[in-house]
This record gives sequence, C-alpha cells and structure tokens, in this order.
Amino acid sequence: MDSKLKRAEALYEAVNQLIRVHQFRDRESICCHNVSVAQCYALETLVKRGPLRLKALAEDMCLDKSTASRVVDSLLRKGYALKNLDPLDQRAVQLSLSPDGHALYSTIHKSLIAEEASMISDISDEVVDAAIVLLEKLTVAARARLGT
Repeated sequence: MDSKLKRAEALYEAVNQLIRVHQFRDRESICCHNVSVAQCYALETLVKRGPLRLKALAEDMCLDKSTASRVVDSLLRKGYALKNLDPLDQRAVQLSLSPDGHALYSTIHKSLIAEEASMISDISDEVVDAAIVLLEKLTVAARARLGT
C-alpha cells in the first residue's frame, strides 16, 4: 500500500473514532434535556442560519426531507420551534426557534463547549489550530462529494 493510501486509512480511522466518541458524548449531554441529537442539530442549524424552509434545513443537516420533517415536528410539539410565513413567499413556511428553543440550545452548547475545552486543555494552540483547519477542509471536501 502506498503512503497516500496509508495516510488516508489512518485519517479515516482517526476521524471515525473521533466521530463515534463525539456522538456518544453528544447523546449523553443532549438527551438529558429531552431532545435527540438530531433535534439538537436542527436547533443548532436554525441558530446559525436563521429561519429556514424545511427543504433547506434538511439539506444543511444532510437528511432527507421526511426525516427532517419528523425532527421538526417533535421540536414544534415541544415548543422549541415555530412555523412562520416566509416573508418572500406567503404560501411557504419558514421554521425558526422559539425563545425556549434558543435557551435550550444555549444551555446545551455551553455544556458541549466546556467539555471540548477540557479535552484540548493539554494540546498546544498550534496543534488545535491545525486540526481546525484540517477538519474544516475535510468537511468542505465531503460536502462537495455529497453535493451539499
């Protein structure tokens, strides 16, 4: 196996393990707030991007529209999301966060960031900065391959 393939395999394994650990951590940190990880990701998307139509939310979360619809329906039932008429097209609906949704996301986000800060406390700033650049570039490349 050539060195490029060995690097690709090592990177795949490292990223895969990191994703698994983060998913487990996220489930533990998020589910105690009576929302699923997917629901929290929807909250996060609406915080970062603002009001969105369901199709745009689904695309941003890399979900099909029916799955995103179920996630949103649960957030609406719990009072964390709102449906509003799209100001550009009164026939369409945009999704946004309620004040309770914003407060919940803020609580969860602060907890996750504190955990992340603890994890990187013994790693040099240069290594953390390089990791951020690498992960951002990998995300862009992966999204391009998915067409999102």
